Amino acid sequence: MITAIVLIDCATDSIPEVAESIANLPGVSEVYSVAGNVDLIAMVRVRQYEEIAEVIAAGISKVPGVVDTDTHIAFRAYSQHDLEEAFAIGLPDTD
Repeated sequence: MITAIVLIDCATDSIPEVAESIANLPGVSEVYSVAGNVDLIAMVRVRQYEEIAEVIAAGISKVPGVVDTDTHIAFRAYSQHDLEEAFAIGLPDTD
């Protein structure tokens, strides 16, 4: 599974409507309204790289109210369990 994180700028007066439209697109698993430099973050999950263009360029970018997108492709996913092991320094667990 290929994961893309899409940062989305949209017209301020239509954030909820844009988020709902994007959330209903095939390939979009989640949409978050966020604080910061962007208005929305969408998680796109597809099986092949070619599908990313379909979901983002032909889907998300065409939603009325979307002004700009910035796409980041995930190389590897780390679960919370994996992160705890990655930062362990070899001390015994005291829990």
